[in-house]
Amino acid sequence: MRIAKRLSGLAGALVGVGLSIRAQAVGQVHKVAELSSAQIRGLDRMRTVVIIPGGILEQHGPYLPSFTDGYRNERVAAALAEAVVARRGWTVLMFPTVPLGTGGANEIGRKYAFPGTYAVRSSTLRAVFMDLATELGEQGFRWVFIVHRHGAPNHNRMLDQAGAYFHDTYGGLMVHLLGLLPVIAADREALDTATRQEDRFAVHAGAGETSEMLYLRPDLVQAAFGKAEPRAGDDWSALVRLARDPSWPGYFGSPRLATAAQGARSVHAVEEAAVTYALKILDGIDPGPIPRLGDAARGSPENRAIDDDAIRQERKTLRKQEAWLAHRESRSEDRP
Repeated sequence: MRIAKRLSGLAGALVGVGLSIRAQAVGQVHKVAELSSAQIRGLDRMRTVVIIPGGILEQHGPYLPSFTDGYRNERVAAALAEAVVARRGWTVLMFPTVPLGTGGANEIGRKYAFPGTYAVRSSTLRAVFMDLATELGEQGFRWVFIVHRHGAPNHNRMLDQAGAYFHDTYGGLMVHLLGLLPVIAADREALDTATRQEDRFAVHAGAGETSEMLYLRPDLVQAAFGKAEPRAGDDWSALVRLARDPSWPGYFGSPRLATAAQGARSVHAVEEAAVTYALKILDGIDPGPIPRLGDAARGSPENRAIDDDAIRQERKTLRKQEAWLAHRESRSEDRP
């Protein structure tokens, strides 16, 4: 009996040692919001990957929540974090999701106020991420991945510029991971052939995004999606015409054909591509030559026109804000 107890104790001790060794070999995912300054200071800058998930609040029609992009981005960010810490000696510093973005799909139809879209100006988005880049760069971090998929070209260019600023100023890499064309194109074959034929050129809230939400958050998908009338087009010109119709419901394509199985294929494909490219970057490949959505989209005249209209609207908003500030300051100066 005594021998059995001793053997049991020895086995327990060996298991404890094994767990300790494994814990040292496999890194951790730290939430920056939960760490003290001393804990953050103690992180190995050369072996710590900062992950900043994002999610624009953007209308997705009558069937999907406004944070649709964010739920998908958070899932990809979690998969990326898991892959990084599986590497011996690597750690992740995970930021809270930044719920800011620019260029809601409603801008395609020049509808600059639309329930569900709460966007910021493109220069504001760039400033936010450049400010974060400055903070991280000054603190010596070298590896940063932004996980912020959203289709608007201006949105993507602002995040790419923030990353370029980080690299040029601090020598590290800050990569807008879901702005890389090979990553965001990974889900191209996720939809069934029949679904693609009816969904056509659906860039927003169609069968694809509805399928993803049926997989990720089915509780947030309105049941009426199964009766959605197709609003499909074959190119950007067709989408612009659809979006400018006063009755446009906020989606393109055919949400009614969405399924959770198609959503699972889509999400997993993007996860796999994002992880693959992120690990390649950590291993030393230069992300600079990888094609970017923000640049490629400018090849479409219709897309460029949508972006230019949006920038003019942003300038109008800025003038309104600046006029209010100037008036307020003048009133303050007049007070005794």
